[in-house]
Amino acid sequence: MSIDYLLELYEKGIRDFSGLDLRGQNLSGITFVQVNLSNAYLDGADCTRAFLTKANLSHAALNRANLSFVKLSDANLTGAQLRKADLHGAFLVKSRLSEAQMSGANLAGANLREADLSGANLCGANLEGINLRGANLKGANLRWANLGGARLSGACLQGACLTGGQLTGAFLNGADLEGVDLDGVNLSWAKLSGANLAGAKLMSANFWGAKLRNVNLTGANLSGANLSRALLEGVQLRAANLNEAIVDDRLLETTIALPSWEGRRSLSMPRPAWKARETTVSVGC
Repeated sequence: MSIDYLLELYEKGIRDFSGLDLRGQNLSGITFVQVNLSNAYLDGADCTRAFLTKANLSHAALNRANLSFVKLSDANLTGAQLRKADLHGAFLVKSRLSEAQMSGANLAGANLREADLSGANLCGANLEGINLRGANLKGANLRWANLGGARLSGACLQGACLTGGQLTGAFLNGADLEGVDLDGVNLSWAKLSGANLAGAKLMSANFWGAKLRNVNLTGANLSGANLSRALLEGVQLRAANLNEAIVDDRLLETTIALPSWEGRRSLSMPRPAWKARETTVSVGC
């Protein structure tokens, strides 16, 4: 179907384009508000700066599509295929992306405030500087994702996996990270005040210079974690595993409330620099 004919149908009031094949088509700047493009084929399509507010793109194929600066607020992208799609600068406030396949996608600087990304696959995605405040990321796959400088305040990440992720300078104030796998993750200079990390897996995580005011680390596994230069005030560490954790000596008497002196025997003095573990992995996104 030609784009001219598509626009003609839209002007006539037709909104149902489900299953339509638009692979590789140029849809840049198009206005398609409240259209039904569920199960449509848009692989490789150019949708730069398109207006697709409240569109239904559930289970649509958008692999490698250019969606940079697209307007998709309140849109339904449940189960959509967005592998290696370019969504940098996109506006997806309150959009639904549960179970979406977004491995390798570029969402740098995108706005997904209060979006639903539960169960989404964002393995290896570029999420640098993204706005995910109040977003639902429960059970999401964020392995090897770049979340440097991301805004995640108030977001729910319960059951999410962030193994190998980059969270340098991320804003996680008030985020719910209960039981989350953050094994070896770089959280240097991150803001975590009021965050819930109860039962989280934080082995060898890097918290250098991070701010952890009133953080709940009850039952968390912090073995081998680097907490040097971190701001630790009012932190709850009941039943936490601090075996070989690196903590500034001055903090032991002032800001960390350990269950007993026995817990301190597992702490190490800070080393000059933190170095990630050298591991060989096979990444499957």
